Amino acid sequence: MFVIKLDDLLGPEVKLLLEEHLEDMRATSPPESVHALDLDKLKDPSVTFWTIWKNKSLAGCAAIKKLDETHGEIKSMRTANNFQNQGIASQLLIHILKEAKILGYQKLSLETGSMDFFKPAHGLYQKYGFTFCAPFAQYSEDPNSKFMSLNLTNKVIS
Repeated sequence: MFVIKLDDLLGPEVKLLLEEHLEDMRATSPPESVHALDLDKLKDPSVTFWTIWKNKSLAGCAAIKKLDETHGEIKSMRTANNFQNQGIASQLLIHILKEAKILGYQKLSLETGSMDFFKPAHGLYQKYGFTFCAPFAQYSEDPNSKFMSLNLTNKVIS
């Protein structure tokens, strides 16, 4: 059984998973197109960060960054390598959608890569109703990025 918890980003397992995430982003995208947050930026008060665990093993993480009172951005969605293809990302995304509604967000957006490496992520987000959109917040057009959003106003999350 997996357990999702609000995380303080202090554990060594979390630090390692985030380092792996940043390494993958840097390996697949040019430096100017890597928008993943490092550990210090994830500790910003505008960010809420969760981890998912199976017993004492970290299976993944995800965060929401507050853009304004009604708009949040998904950040740092990552499944640990040894938990790939076990539904971790779906569990985290469902959790994020529920939490976003509790926080009063009407819209969630995200930036992800445009390369083949990111196609599974595109499929996951589309499965839950996200659609491709124009850049938002501080982002601008970038051939290495894709932007997606979801209107939460009438979205039922089960």
